[in-house]
Amino acid sequence: MSTETWNKLSGQNITTKDGHMGAGYWDGTLAALKIAGYHAFAPELANELESDLTGHIQQITDFILKNDLKNIILVGHSYGGFIITGVADKIAGRIRNLVYLDSALPDPGQSLIEILDKVYSKEQYAKALPEPNPPYVEPLQFHPENIMLLNKTYIRCMKSEFIEVTKLAKEKIKVSKEAWNYYELNSSHVPMASQPEELYEILLGID
Repeated sequence: MSTETWNKLSGQNITTKDGHMGAGYWDGTLAALKIAGYHAFAPELANELESDLTGHIQQITDFILKNDLKNIILVGHSYGGFIITGVADKIAGRIRNLVYLDSALPDPGQSLIEILDKVYSKEQYAKALPEPNPPYVEPLQFHPENIMLLNKTYIRCMKSEFIEVTKLAKEKIKVSKEAWNYYELNSSHVPMASQPEELYEILLGID
């Protein structure tokens, strides 16, 4: 995320060397969780031009295993919904709750671009995804049975530019027989900037 977008949504005036927030857009969320007694982490993903979806999934899996993390509430924002699904497929026994924050809900064999293509023309989402970078075009391969029994939470942002994508996710949840908790926020796609306190309240209430 660019600092320009972050500052516009949050009313802040943050500057960085490269003009992007990186994992820093989670700083406020991490602080709130740590105050509440959680061990919270926001690993920064490898550059999207130098890695793919498989690499990002392995990166987070390795982070969890290296730190021997268990009973995890694993949050994936936007494209991160693909990553947490892939991670849970590998190490479901370490996951307590999967939290999809304004993200697509992939089926096995789907890519992010494929889901976007269902609801938007390329011109419509070009501003958010200007290039079909490797993580976004790689299909996610996972075993649904590894995800099915996990507790899952969906947080939908009602002012998101990806509202049509999250509408598909809501419809999928509605007909699912799996264990879902569903919330809506009157926020942009980046609630940690536009409605941070409301987001923290939901995250802190997750079992």
